[in-house]
Amino acid sequence: MDDATRLPTGIDTSVPHQARVWNYFIGGKDNYEADQEFAEKIKRVYPGFEDVPRHSRAFLGRAVRYLAGEVGIRQFLDIGTGLPTHDNTHEVAQRVAPESRIVYVDNDPLVLVHARALLTSTPEGACDYLDADVREPETILRRAADTLDFTQPVALMVLGVLGTIREDVQARAVLRRLLAALPSGSHLVLEDGTRTVQPDAAAEAERVRDDDGYDYELRTPERIARFFDGLELVEPGVVSVSRWRAEATPFGQPPEVDAFCGVALKR
Repeated sequence: MDDATRLPTGIDTSVPHQARVWNYFIGGKDNYEADQEFAEKIKRVYPGFEDVPRHSRAFLGRAVRYLAGEVGIRQFLDIGTGLPTHDNTHEVAQRVAPESRIVYVDNDPLVLVHARALLTSTPEGACDYLDADVREPETILRRAADTLDFTQPVALMVLGVLGTIREDVQARAVLRRLLAALPSGSHLVLEDGTRTVQPDAAAEAERVRDDDGYDYELRTPERIARFFDGLELVEPGVVSVSRWRAEATPFGQPPEVDAFCGVALKR
């Protein structure tokens, strides 16, 4: 392991970690035995759970392609980056528009070391990484302004993050502060976990997470929809991540999974 990818001091690979477990579910390689064992434990109580992160990742790609392509957004603020894998936000956006500028935000030291090594931009665009928490919107906005121009539209990406803030009032306050700094024409891209599609299995998975020290709030689709208050939802509205502008197949729409999402315009 070279200096660019050496684990920072304090990282304990003997206990499961949310970013690494998610990385395992979507086929990444930056995970360890404890993460793999925990993921398999989730799969035993919630068969098919791996479809949730995989469809969530596919939603990210479709949303970024829509915003960079149809809408013409050239700036992305991606909060809660997670471990880099394939088709990260900057890769998708810069394939459409090489001049796109992306700022990633996460507060995980392991994500930071991988991001510095792997999140490289096209020469025409820019790609930066901030070590900050979603609960610190002022810090995020101040530091992101070094790369992004907040007089021009920005896509605010908040994927699988707000569940770490249990209280809806606090989560909405964070979103309002971030959105207030963005100009007209900006968009919010949001996704979070539910226990709606398979409620019993999702409740069991939540129990397993709680037993292992995870702290994540599963919200109903209705509660997730409230995060878009004051914005103009684009079609098809708030839906399962597997059904947001999914590619048509001979077998119809893909099945719903326990993560709901939406994309909305700030007028």
